[in-house]
Amino acid sequence: MISYWEKAHFLKYDLIVIGAGIVGMSTAIQYKLKFPQSRIAILERGVFPSGASTKNAGFACFGSLTEILDDLNMMSEEEVLALVEKRYQGLHAIRKVFGDETLGYQDKGGFELITSQEVSALDQMNRINKLLMPLFGEDVFSVEKDIYRYGFGKEVLQVVKNKFEGELDTGKYILALWDKCQQLGIRLHSGAEVLIIDDNQIHVKEPVTYDVIRFESAKIAICTNAFAKRFFPELDIFPGRGLVMVSKPLQSKIAWKGAFHYDKGYVYFREVEGNRLLIGGGRNLDFEGERTETFEVNSLLRSYLEKLTRSVVFPDQKVEFEMEWTGIMAFGETKKPIIQKVSANTVVGVRLGGMGVAIGWQAGTELVDLL
Repeated sequence: MISYWEKAHFLKYDLIVIGAGIVGMSTAIQYKLKFPQSRIAILERGVFPSGASTKNAGFACFGSLTEILDDLNMMSEEEVLALVEKRYQGLHAIRKVFGDETLGYQDKGGFELITSQEVSALDQMNRINKLLMPLFGEDVFSVEKDIYRYGFGKEVLQVVKNKFEGELDTGKYILALWDKCQQLGIRLHSGAEVLIIDDNQIHVKEPVTYDVIRFESAKIAICTNAFAKRFFPELDIFPGRGLVMVSKPLQSKIAWKGAFHYDKGYVYFREVEGNRLLIGGGRNLDFEGERTETFEVNSLLRSYLEKLTRSVVFPDQKVEFEMEWTGIMAFGETKKPIIQKVSANTVVGVRLGGMGVAIGWQAGTELVDLL
């Protein structure tokens, strides 16, 4: 049941973006800047973005040493270099557009904990630095001289630093995108679950009356990451759930600063405001169980992260956790994002491989070019 006013003003647009996460808002903003007279709306089924945009750990990263080595097992050097370049340029772009203060960006570096399982990677460090030299003009990775100052558990044999990585406040980043959308007059409809995309019509379930509302748009951008599989089953996408936990304020001040990776990047941790530990990941313990679109917490992963905190991160300190949540990322047989046309007037920007912070804005740029 649509009113006269709703039909007259709220249903027809030049561009409709499905998904109000980082990629969706980045696409809408850049399209509006390129075509100032265009009418744009974003449809989001949740109160907040439904995937991982407001649920990530706030890492401004492009790949640890072992992650890049792992990528080289599946991709050529040229492909890996292009992927790192896309991620790094994406991070540089959002810092330039929004500013470090607005993003809560902290340039403290990225670090990777090396155990006996990864120690052979140190022999490959010079090779990776040489590979990345054309992008950065200097060595990216270096070995820390004094690892004992970190206070990590005895299984940590070495710490590798990446001087070009940092961290940001995920909430501040989303607020910056929201504010920019509002300034530009981009409409955001939350609680708008898309049921069907039919040419230039988008059928949405109204959450109060349960009526089906039909929006019309000359162009459509689908930015729902793992959930895009609902509209395009043929896409090489599968969901990957990620667990994040935050501790109560710690009794002793955290001795280290920066964004830390462990176990080839499958585990990550950092300090957040209030002398608290944020730690997440571990989905490699149960790949099949975490290949889901539901947001429950996997008790196996929770126990693993708690144990890791006690044995590796803070072996001499009692840590209690007070918050936990999950987000849904998207992966595929390759780490290359899917950014393509699926019809004359419809594009998709999905499968960001857990790197939405780094490549979300850049994905928006590429989608606008396709549109």
